[in-house]
Amino acid sequence: MHNRSSVTAARRTMLTAFITRRQPMYQLVNLAQKFSLFSEQWQPKVVAEMNDYQFKVVRIAGDFIWHSHLETDETLMVVEGVLRVDFRDGHVLVKAGEMIVVPRGVEHKTSAETEAKLMLIEPRGVLNTGHEGGERTAVNDVWI
Repeated sequence: MHNRSSVTAARRTMLTAFITRRQPMYQLVNLAQKFSLFSEQWQPKVVAEMNDYQFKVVRIAGDFIWHSHLETDETLMVVEGVLRVDFRDGHVLVKAGEMIVVPRGVEHKTSAETEAKLMLIEPRGVLNTGHEGGERTAVNDVWI
């Protein structure tokens, strides 16, 4: 029969072994450093994940395609530059330090006159082109 202290010690050992095999429970993400790792545009890179949501950084310039995300809202946060988001009934300019949430199913088209750096917050598996496909569809789940 085990005494209480040996059972507690065994549980603590198992928990420690489990935690040390996992990624650290906390992790600092430096966005400037992450943006320095790539130069291609319209190719989102995952920098963090929380629950089933991914935080992606992306460089953009010029025009994207009209698209929507039927299953989820999409959050676009501008880190640097100015983002234009066109909707069928108007547009919004989003500046550095601002963000916009595009509701699920709403058609939109993003663009930037000069390069802008964005962070996207969306569920894992969301394609950047929604269901439109085409040459602008980025490979999903690329981590940097």
